Amino acid sequence: MASETVLLAHGSGGRLTHELVRDLFFRHLSNPLLEVQDDAAVWSVAAAGPSRLALTTDSYVVSPIFFPGGDIGKLAVCGTVNDLAMVGAEPLYLTAGFIIEEGLPLADLERVVASMADACREAGVRIVAGDTKVVDRGKADRLFINTAGVGRVPSGVNISGANARPGDSVILSGRIGEHGLAVMSLREGIEFSFPLVSDCAPLNGLVSEILKSEGRVHCLRDPTRGGLATTLNEIAGQSRAGIEIQESLVPVSEGVRAACEMLGLDPLYAANEGRLVAVVAPEGEDAVLEAMQRHPLGREAGVIGRVSSSHPGRVVLETAYGGRRILDMLSGAQLPRIC
Repeated sequence: MASETVLLAHGSGGRLTHELVRDLFFRHLSNPLLEVQDDAAVWSVAAAGPSRLALTTDSYVVSPIFFPGGDIGKLAVCGTVNDLAMVGAEPLYLTAGFIIEEGLPLADLERVVASMADACREAGVRIVAGDTKVVDRGKADRLFINTAGVGRVPSGVNISGANARPGDSVILSGRIGEHGLAVMSLREGIEFSFPLVSDCAPLNGLVSEILKSEGRVHCLRDPTRGGLATTLNEIAGQSRAGIEIQESLVPVSEGVRAACEMLGLDPLYAANEGRLVAVVAPEGEDAVLEAMQRHPLGREAGVIGRVSSSHPGRVVLETAYGGRRILDMLSGAQLPRIC
């Protein structure tokens, strides 16, 4: 480990996060289920019949806790549902643990819990267990939420970041960077003449439509912390394959683009909470695209690149000007405390 203390960048989802997981957590906790490095662990249980179960966990420390398009409660439900969906699981049950700072208005807490209930209804899941802790003023930042989720993986579904193969199509479900920029602009008190609204949404319905199509889906991943660039690097690393994408094919709203230019940020590294990347066999590209575009959360879906046998483990971006550059992970965080 390069540092003797935990840095804020260790929670960014970038290179330091991955080094922390590899060099500390894996060194002590390594096991076959954990080492797969997908968004949820999948295993077989005799009582489940031909299905398998998936389990995931996450913690949410977003600041501020309310933002355009959502709040920490909606984010916690959607983020956990989406992690299950990214391994092809049908989300079933969640747990929720609340760490509350003394002094948080009860009206704010109720607003968050009601938002979680709305998100559960939208996703078709239930919160079946929970825990509440209250800490002294100054010992937390208003409210943190930890969740766990269990889902069922249908027979025959085998989706993992390790499954990308040369020739596969890389499909993105919609515009990037909206969640990260919406949260960041509110936090910093920056007002733009255009709206910035989080894309926070449960993706299990979209994934269900994808799996019903005739396309062979190899990988699914939601590009949250670290954004699209980090997610593509994760897939390339797990699959030991190269990925090549075209900048001109990556959809970015005018608002996000303008905000990034003003603030010196790169939308490719900005967090998303309602988008997914699908890596599919080339012969199934049209079927998957059609299925995605029929769903409200996939109307803007399009192919942004291909998996390559060249430069294994690397992501290469073809710029809008025709040049090519390596799209690497950031060491730190463009936008901390986004989820």
